[in-house]
Parts: sequence; structure tokens; C-alpha cells
Amino acid sequence: MKLALGMGYWSSGPPAGAAEQIAAAEDLGYDSIWTAEAYGSDALTPLAWWGAATERIGLGTSICQISARTPAAMAMAAMTMDHLSGGRFRLGLGASGPQVVEGWYGMPYPKPLARTREYVEIIRQIVARDVPVEYYGEHYHLPYKGGSDLGKPLKSTVHPRRTDIPIYLGAEGPKNVAMTAEIADGWLPLFFAPKDNQFYADALNEGFGREGARRTMDDFDIASVISVVPNDDIEKAADAIRPMLALYAGGMGAKEANFHLNVFSRMGYEDACNKIQELYLAGDKKGAIAAVPTAMVEDVALIGPPEKIRDDLAKWDESVVNTLVVSGPPKLLEMMASVV
Repeated sequence: MKLALGMGYWSSGPPAGAAEQIAAAEDLGYDSIWTAEAYGSDALTPLAWWGAATERIGLGTSICQISARTPAAMAMAAMTMDHLSGGRFRLGLGASGPQVVEGWYGMPYPKPLARTREYVEIIRQIVARDVPVEYYGEHYHLPYKGGSDLGKPLKSTVHPRRTDIPIYLGAEGPKNVAMTAEIADGWLPLFFAPKDNQFYADALNEGFGREGARRTMDDFDIASVISVVPNDDIEKAADAIRPMLALYAGGMGAKEANFHLNVFSRMGYEDACNKIQELYLAGDKKGAIAAVPTAMVEDVALIGPPEKIRDDLAKWDESVVNTLVVSGPPKLLEMMASVV
């Protein structure tokens, strides 16, 4: 099991203590750091800024939203980051959800899996830089047809440091997870529960078994976000995480299209999630937070006294996950390094 540091996306402004956390993670031998984006801070700028002060740790995006950039723009950023970091960059991508894609980016959301597949194929062609890029799929056309008709196939002026930059995908549903195993180099689960390990192992193995799959379970990285709250009082520890779970299960996405809610429902919390969503969308955030069961928190997080956290890690170690992405101050990072 490896450890990574999750920096997430910003709330109202830059997070305090980021430089100290990143320095501690590198000193402690953490595998990588990851930044994210929603509809505020972007993932690439903080990663480049903070990453400039590092020397060894991997630098990844978890995730860049595919609707935010054309495939060519994303490939340009990936090659640039890979050069600047000395070959330490990992490109994490995700489709996001319809509220953000259509509400923020003004792009159509339907068929996210097909769009992701085409997006990844184009990026790989650009980064390979063996021929000028031509691509005609259902969602992306290079060169574009129907405009001036003056576009022509191009190759990047920049020679990539690596012609095969690792690509990770954020995925939650079984079809998306299977596609991730087929076309990507790693998976970035957001709410993984070890008790659902077989469900995800089956989806991954379906993807690995497809013709042309790039990887096997043995060389595929699964970097799961996990909240860690040490506290002798388990309920108080759970209280620190309930607001985030209530937001994602109850307030993220549309009522009829909340993929995070679906994940928790598969864990066995469908009734609780329906109640959380009902309360959250009605404006009763406190009620929604209080409705998050402690067991639901414990399924996706590590909470309680340090010895309980150490014991609970065993089920993660037995799962398909091989990288834990944790967030917190240097003291927490040190504790995790001591128990993993």
C-alpha cells in the first residue's frame, strides 16, 4: 500500500498550510500529490505552483474535467507539466456531472463514457507524436469540418518527455470502471468501500479482459481518496466527515442524476441517502448531515483511535486499492506513514 496526499480543490480561496503539507509528504516518502477542480480553482495551476518546490513526489490531477478543455489543450498541458516536473506528471481525468458540464462549461453531457474514450484516444495520439493527428469520432473531430475548412492535421511542436504519459480516470459506476481498466493506467475512486471490493474487482477484471486492454491488475494503480480522522470519540470523528458525505450524497448533481448517491446506495444505504437528499435539497443541511449513518462514514473513511485506524486498514490492504490518498496537516501525514 502506498500513500498519497490529496490537496483537493479550493473552497473560497487558497488552502492554508499547503506548502507545509506537500513538503511533509515528500519528506515522508509519499508516492504522489493530487489536485482537483470543480467550478472554482483549476487543477493544473496549483499543481504546477506547488510542484515546483518538490523534487521526487509524483504530481497528479484528480481530476481534470474533460469538458473544461479540448483534448488537444489537455494534451498540451500534460506534456508541459511532464517536462516541467521531470517526468513526474500523471493525468487524471473525469467526466464530472450534468450540472457542472452543462451549467458551468456550457457543453452537452450525454454519453460521458463515449466522450471520455474519444478524449483519451486523442490525447494518446498527440502525446505519441508519431504522425499528424486526425480523428473523426462521434464527439470530436480533428481537423474540424464545416468551418473555414482550412484546418489541417498537426503534430505538437513540443517533443514530449514521455510519449505515453500515465492517464487515470475518475469513475464510479461499473461500466465506467470497466472502461477505465480497459483504456487507462489507473483508477481514481472517490468513495470506495472495502466491503464492495468484489463488485469493483469484477468490473475491473471485465475491462482488463477486453481486447486491447493496456494493463492488468498487477500493474494498474488504484488511488482511492480516503478521509482520516483520529479521535478517541468515534462519533465526534464521524461528525467531522458527515457534512462532506451529506453534500455529495444529498446536494451534488441533480436529484435524478447524482452518481455519488448511487455509490452509497449500492453499499446498502439507499433509504438513508434518499432521506439525506430530500433534506439537503429542501434546504435542511443540518438535518441532512445528522442523517448520515456512522456506519456509512466508517465504510469509506478511517476514524477513531489510532489503534482502530490501524486495525481497519487491514480491510483496505486486502482490497484492490493500492494507494490511499489522504488529506491533512503534517502530523496526520506522519501518523499515516507510521501505520501503513
